[in-house]
Amino acid sequence: MLRQAGFRCTASLNGMLAARSAGAGPARQMSHLARRSAVACTGSQTASLLALARAGPVPRPGSAPQLPAHQPLRFFSLSTATGMSAQPAGATGSGSLTPEQIVKNTRNVAIIAHVDHGKTTLVDTLLKSCNEELSGVDRVMDSDPQERERGITIMASATSVSYGDYNLNIVDTPGHADFGGEVERVLGMVDAVVLVVDATEGPMTQTKAVLAKALQNRKRAVVILNKVDRESARLGAVENEVFDLFCSLGADDDQLSFPILYTSGRDGWAVDNPDDIPLIKSGKKTADMRLLLDAIIEVTPSPEPEALASPFSMAVTMIHREPFLGRVATGRIATGSVKVGDPLHVLLPKTANDSTPTDSGRVTKLLKRRGVDRLEIEEAHAGDIVMICGLSKPLVTNTVASPSVTVPLDVIPIDPPTVSMMFSPNDSPFNGREGKSITSAQLLERLQHEMEHNVSIRVGPHPTRSDSFEVQGRGEMQLGVLIENMRREGMEFSVSPPTVVYHNDENGRQEPMEEVVIEVDEQYTGIVIEKLSIRKGEMLDMSQELGNKTKLTFRVPSRGLIGYRPIFMVDTHGTGIMNRAFTEYVPYRGQFERVRKGVIVSMDTGVSTAFALNSIEARGQLFIGANVDVYPGMVIGEHSRDNDLDVNPIRAKKVTNIRTTAADEQIRLTPPRQMSLEEALGYINPDELVEVTPKNVRIRKQILDAGKRRTNAKVMV
Repeated sequence: MLRQAGFRCTASLNGMLAARSAGAGPARQMSHLARRSAVACTGSQTASLLALARAGPVPRPGSAPQLPAHQPLRFFSLSTATGMSAQPAGATGSGSLTPEQIVKNTRNVAIIAHVDHGKTTLVDTLLKSCNEELSGVDRVMDSDPQERERGITIMASATSVSYGDYNLNIVDTPGHADFGGEVERVLGMVDAVVLVVDATEGPMTQTKAVLAKALQNRKRAVVILNKVDRESARLGAVENEVFDLFCSLGADDDQLSFPILYTSGRDGWAVDNPDDIPLIKSGKKTADMRLLLDAIIEVTPSPEPEALASPFSMAVTMIHREPFLGRVATGRIATGSVKVGDPLHVLLPKTANDSTPTDSGRVTKLLKRRGVDRLEIEEAHAGDIVMICGLSKPLVTNTVASPSVTVPLDVIPIDPPTVSMMFSPNDSPFNGREGKSITSAQLLERLQHEMEHNVSIRVGPHPTRSDSFEVQGRGEMQLGVLIENMRREGMEFSVSPPTVVYHNDENGRQEPMEEVVIEVDEQYTGIVIEKLSIRKGEMLDMSQELGNKTKLTFRVPSRGLIGYRPIFMVDTHGTGIMNRAFTEYVPYRGQFERVRKGVIVSMDTGVSTAFALNSIEARGQLFIGANVDVYPGMVIGEHSRDNDLDVNPIRAKKVTNIRTTAADEQIRLTPPRQMSLEEALGYINPDELVEVTPKNVRIRKQILDAGKRRTNAKVMV
């Protein structure tokens, strides 16, 4: 009901804005239209409509602007809303500030967006605008090697800059749905968000997900239409889509009065008037990022100065370890001040129902990020984001506080995991050849370390295997990143295929559903619809986009999307774009049709030969080439039929002293299909495992012996 009302309200607002732009009708007619349109709006939106009506028509070009005294719906312009003069970026303040002034001049903001909409590049530009030296490195907030390799943000990270007398703490967040837990946990650190939206693509699935979390936690937003310098930018349409999204998510009046800016994060400028964009592109006008910095200061509330009077307390948001510092706890100071040498203790979250401190100690170091550097400081106050060293047992969601504090702080709850996998020690014939950490105890220690700082990962004992562990996360990519990190650390283990986490309630078995938005060339729409229909997908919308593209929107069970991305890329010849986000739990949809053929399995140990593979490749597609070590139960290819096929890939040609009149034919094998870790995880069936080592990723059967597999299959039938 709210969504329908929101869209009707948006249509009324758009009509009124069009009328104002044309200068049509006196103010009293506009007011009448507002009162009539208010029937379709929520109570919080009605005030915005009436205020817009009172503002009267927009001045025609060339006429003097007539601005209202108060404009609660600052949807189209920021220039009249900042109320402050732009200072040179990075300018230093005048004199030393008192703790009260420091708190008053602190702003904490998070950058949120869909993947690839330009968050991290925008943070780079803000740092440069505040005279921070980046040493020629781009995407400085993506410090993890996998972040730079994949081109995405995986872990949220915070830094700070000085803008005049203001201290801006900026938190860069991931845009991929699998890492949504990072966004949820940092929302407690900030007081507002900067929502970045691609001016061509508009709001996408993860835009809706992260904005919904921000609005639920009462955060106001500065909206940025990024990449407006592209010829394909759809400014007017995207503005309406963004406002529709705010209305459909139940934003209140304050949240609906967001400023909107037009930026090019790559080129480093922001304007509040779209008419300035062609002038900047042609070089007739210049701009920088001061409008955005001013908007952040204006929209983001400062921490409460009264918090200084209370004892020190801080909710831990991030944890990492360093060799010489031990555990480093990062968070926003909720109350009071902290100095080096102060005594502290650690409290469990309220959900634990235990007020007994779990750890105590003194602050040995107090650290703060400034641009790309990490500085040691002597004191920090309420509202600031700092790193504290000196405690041995703090965990994410714990409260670090002065000994006089006995009640922990409230923390934002994290959505539950949706995907589960089994991690177990490697028991193949090749175990211990390539890895240094191969025991069950070492595997558990590493998983527990991951759970300490990654709040969306859960680890528990496996229900059927005593030496294995069940690991739950928010998606197969998140678990794939964890597995890749572990193999780079020298670990050797095996993992089962991802399965969704089901819920049981009074309505029976419930499974997670996801909204999938796909953009493909028109010629590939048929194969995409067919493949997702097999996976119980329902098409919600189909529309034509620019450039002969088709946009498809589906609701698909999460289990149907496991392993689908590589198939999608093959079906669309690498040109398709797919985005997905969790929406809700629904009743179980039933079994899928068979979506994969059988596999070709090795039945002997040794080194594969070209002679043997030459005859095997006629039966299907190979995953290995010649001179590869194999063992019984190892999957070496995909069968052309539905059943599995056991073969001998190490068979060599018999050498005799008999000559032939014809020369031996030269063996030329088809190049094998090389699978990445994520592709292998999505490919395997429930009776198979992925063997992960520092040097190789292999697919194998859970039961290696062919005879035992056949016996087990008969028992299952």
